[in-house]
Amino acid sequence: MTISVLRTADAWWVHTPNGAAKIVTDATTTGDLLTDRAAIEAATNDTETVPVDTLALISPVTAPCRVVAQMTNFASHVKDSGMDPDTIPLTFFRKSSASITGPFANIVKPGHVKLLDYEVEIGLVIGTDIPAGTRIDDNDLAHYVGGLVVTNDVSARDIQLSQTQFYEAKSYPTFTPVGPALVLLTPSELERFGDLRLQLRVNGQLRQNMLVGDDMIYTPRQALQALTRFQDLSAGDLLLTGTPVGTALSAPPKPIQIIASLLPPAVKWKAFFKRQAGNPRYLHDGDVIEATAALDDGSIKLGTQTNTVRYA
Repeated sequence: MTISVLRTADAWWVHTPNGAAKIVTDATTTGDLLTDRAAIEAATNDTETVPVDTLALISPVTAPCRVVAQMTNFASHVKDSGMDPDTIPLTFFRKSSASITGPFANIVKPGHVKLLDYEVEIGLVIGTDIPAGTRIDDNDLAHYVGGLVVTNDVSARDIQLSQTQFYEAKSYPTFTPVGPALVLLTPSELERFGDLRLQLRVNGQLRQNMLVGDDMIYTPRQALQALTRFQDLSAGDLLLTGTPVGTALSAPPKPIQIIASLLPPAVKWKAFFKRQAGNPRYLHDGDVIEATAALDDGSIKLGTQTNTVRYA
């Protein structure tokens, strides 16, 4: 049965049917907490609870940590970007953990950013240290994944595209909302990862809606098998697993792409950003983003984060 772990500035909690029960632990980081499973289990049976809506929840993933993301990992998103899913390799990029923010905090757009976009994703929270070179077998996933979280890979598209600069474009403070819950699953529950549905709304309008197993190209098991060939991972690190179609950014029609390829880079980007400036789907000051992941039958819920966009 899933266990939903919550975090406030001064404590860790378990979300029980009767409210939030405090976890009695000395853990200050997510990695430390995941090693104190006895304390988590004890809190699930605690009868002393407080209403969850009285807690000021912050990200259940603590910083500093490694934040790694899979690139173009949903077939629908790949097609919408003008590429062929059959040709997409398994690739990663990094985000600064300084971008992590809470599930109900504001997303702040820096003044120089023009095109602010969203990407709902499921994050894998690493449950134990994994040295580079570790071989992860097909049935080992539950040993290495401590839990799942809802994340939003907020992106400054004008920085990302014109400079081919993923790290900066996705790493500004508040650009990775996480939570509200770190959901711990049993091995059999984790096997239902593909049955989770990702959804994102902006001001109540459904923008992204996809069943993971219908669209994901490389599974969490494949991602960890590839990543640990060269990357150390530590308990509490975060791996984002990709987003489906529905982001503000999409590829222009093929004829326009062909014409643009013949233009000098400065002219091409000027024309591209002029066109994108008229796209109303990019995020505006005051927009409210709701992102969630759950099974359609409701038996596994990662929770819903609600963030408001603010322009610096």
